[in-house]
Amino acid sequence: MSRVNSRLRPFGATIFAEMTRLAVAHNAVNLGQGAPDFDGPEFVKEAAIRAIRDGRGQYARMTGLPELTAAIAQRFERTTGIQVAPDEQVVVTCGCTEAIVNSMLGLLEPGDEVVLFEPFYDSYPAAVAMAGGIAKVVTLHAPDFRIDEEALRRAISPKTKLLLVNSPHNPSGHMLDDAERNILARVAVEHDLIVLSDEVYEELFYEQAHRSLAIEPELRDRTIVLSSLGKSFSFTGWKVGWAIGPSALVAAVRAAHQFTTFCAPTPLQVAAAAALQAPDSYFTEFRADYRARRDHLAQGLRASGLIPIIPEGSYFILADHSAFGFDDDFAFCRFLVEKVGVAAIPPGAFYVNKQHARSLARFAFCKQDATLNAAIERLASLGSILANEKRDAR
Repeated sequence: MSRVNSRLRPFGATIFAEMTRLAVAHNAVNLGQGAPDFDGPEFVKEAAIRAIRDGRGQYARMTGLPELTAAIAQRFERTTGIQVAPDEQVVVTCGCTEAIVNSMLGLLEPGDEVVLFEPFYDSYPAAVAMAGGIAKVVTLHAPDFRIDEEALRRAISPKTKLLLVNSPHNPSGHMLDDAERNILARVAVEHDLIVLSDEVYEELFYEQAHRSLAIEPELRDRTIVLSSLGKSFSFTGWKVGWAIGPSALVAAVRAAHQFTTFCAPTPLQVAAAAALQAPDSYFTEFRADYRARRDHLAQGLRASGLIPIIPEGSYFILADHSAFGFDDDFAFCRFLVEKVGVAAIPPGAFYVNKQHARSLARFAFCKQDATLNAAIERLASLGSILANEKRDAR
């Protein structure tokens, strides 16, 4: 009999664990979980190795190593023009996921409501639940996934305390435009809401540059910006993240952080500080590499009969599979991994209103060329495999 508490029981195991298990069982090319199958930069690894050899293996300062909080503040000023005090307005966490949870734990009272935009990263509703909050969901509709002001306003009540926004967006790759930013500013000011801006894919943008929500004057004093090392430097397993914002809001995140993990691993914080001082050329080449991967996979998906929704940012592509006649996204992704040998994520895992995901599948392109080529080669047989399956079923 399960002893999981009632707040967490509805969430079960993550879809990433399930699809990875199936990928291993069927020897499939795994384009499911958003983890690169290649290593990050050598200069970052060497910085971590030096820190270990230099004996930096004890607890770090709870709020983050001084050299890392300074590097975070410097990078933030460079990309946004906003100066923040590293000792008061920054806290380092064990990945962005911990920063999300700590924000909820530190800011919410039981019964407070949080507006989430679906599809969402699957930890969002669980983090709200852990803090005793109530998630209110606003659906973003394919193919553009833009925020609708009336839908947002319908989700707000006197109990609403916080808006959680993600741009560049996982899983759609959408980036907030000026109209959406204005909507968020109007609504947040009108209802005196805190904005939690998950900007973990901030360096993965393609046709237009990412702009932090914190640069909006109306939002600056009510926004916490979250990011991490993992996505921008291809070290997702290092789990070094951070929160940046006004002192009063960051103090709430710190209040929870000190009793959850207390500090991120010290040598990896040293390496993160080195990473954030990378020259602009690193980020330019990083984006160019990912743009090439995006376009390559999109072409392969299109050739297989899927309809890709080209992302403006992040390293995921949603594709429409409705031409193949499956009942929903879970049925399609199960067929894909079991019969075609390619693992993708059914986006229904990122929705409360799962019917909106029925025709979609999410593919990660944070992979080596050899991995993408193998997946594309297998996807090319999707139509013929399905035709054979239908013929054999007659």
